Amino acid sequence: MKKTKPSPKSKKPEKKRILLVEDHPMTRMGLKMMIAGESGLDVCGEVGHAGEALDAAISLQPDLVLTDVSLPGRSGFELVQDLHARCPGIPVLILSMHAETSYARRALEIGARGYIMKSEHSKKVLEAIHTVLRGRIYVSEAIAGQLLEFLSHRSKNKQSGPDSLSPREFEVFKLIGEGVATQDIAKRLNLSPKTVETHRAHIKEKLHAATASHLIAMAADWIARQSMAENNFSVSLP
Repeated sequence: MKKTKPSPKSKKPEKKRILLVEDHPMTRMGLKMMIAGESGLDVCGEVGHAGEALDAAISLQPDLVLTDVSLPGRSGFELVQDLHARCPGIPVLILSMHAETSYARRALEIGARGYIMKSEHSKKVLEAIHTVLRGRIYVSEAIAGQLLEFLSHRSKNKQSGPDSLSPREFEVFKLIGEGVATQDIAKRLNLSPKTVETHRAHIKEKLHAATASHLIAMAADWIARQSMAENNFSVSLP
């Protein structure tokens, strides 16, 4: 009698590996628990600084980097730019308290593959993660319409206000509004003071600021309005 060979055990699909970049330990713990409870996902590393994140991404080669915007030292935007240059094959999803209307478009412009608010339910965050892992771009339905409208009118209408700034100019503008001096902006963004001053000049021109003091007042007012808007959001992660 001919013996039949046992069928080989089917291999379980490998889990997608995610690098967490979040400076608040409690939020990072919540994200880790959420991801650990999702089939097919695994946290391969967690860091609290953008500098550590770049090194970790190069070393671990995760399938996705999930990062906040506000990080100690270099921002999440700068991390996106660094990863886009050094690890172009690793997609980045931004999870942030900052309002989508001000940040999502810029995040996509510099190479992020998605943007989602921390105020969203964990199911939505997981949906965003899976969407980006499938090679697609994720933004909320609300902001998607605005982005489409922006892109359709981009070549026709000249943008005004902070919307007219490039991603790097926007970073400088934000730091000006936070009261950061030129020398310190240069250190944070790894630029020369002369380059920062050039960005300042371009920002003044684009925003029609009459003087340096006028520009500082405009930036501080923008920061204050953003802070008021962001205070309306609360983290809904487990």
